[in-house]
Amino acid sequence: MLSYTFMQRALLGGMLVALIAPLMGTFVVVRRMSLIGDSLSHVALSGVVLAVLLGTEPVYGALGITLIGSWFIFFLREKYKEYEEISLAVIMSTGIALASVLMGFSRNIRGNFLSYLFGSVSAITTSDIYLMIVLSLVILLFIWKYYYKLFHMSFDEESARAMGIEVDLIGKIFIFLIAFTVVISMRIVGVLLISSMMIIPVAAAMQISKSFKETIIYGIIIAMVSVYGGITSSFYFDLPSGGSIVLISVFILMISIFFKTIKK
Repeated sequence: MLSYTFMQRALLGGMLVALIAPLMGTFVVVRRMSLIGDSLSHVALSGVVLAVLLGTEPVYGALGITLIGSWFIFFLREKYKEYEEISLAVIMSTGIALASVLMGFSRNIRGNFLSYLFGSVSAITTSDIYLMIVLSLVILLFIWKYYYKLFHMSFDEESARAMGIEVDLIGKIFIFLIAFTVVISMRIVGVLLISSMMIIPVAAAMQISKSFKETIIYGIIIAMVSVYGGITSSFYFDLPSGGSIVLISVFILMISIFFKTIKK
């Protein structure tokens, strides 16, 4: 498997997804924003369609449109502070509606989107890897610098404001970084399953961890096992990489819940 260049790219990309998705996902889960990945993934799909129609690189189209969607999520959250989930529902609906309308302009491009919907290890290009590395470094640097501020914001925003933390600015940047995470994961997992990689490894880690940092560490380990297991299954059994990865992570989640139940 490792003798193929495209599999080497897939494994490197998978490592980045397994590192970044649970890292961001831990903060997302604690902040009760689990659906934000789904919302932005549907927006990313519309960006892919638009880029193909314009003859540009789909990944860059997804990045641009997803960043715009991220800004609108933050904007709507400010307008509906007591009903923040409205922003996610509106953006999700808008993203999938825009994608369907754009696809209507060219029926011939519909068959090209299976790799974006469910992931495809053979479709990953060198330019995709470069973009994934750059976006991953941006996310890691941000988390490293603002870890404790994000930690306080995740559990109590009002208390964080009282401590002088720039809640609005950091919150806006955080949502933009979720958009980066969606783009990083798109080729490996597929836009329909991106949210799963941000949530399921974290959910499994929460069953066995005893602290916030342990949740991040265990989540990354579980994601690594899921991603490499899924990519390997995809190669040897000709399966969609995204579905294989998510099913393995769900299996690990069930095992973690089972063993925690036994311990009780």
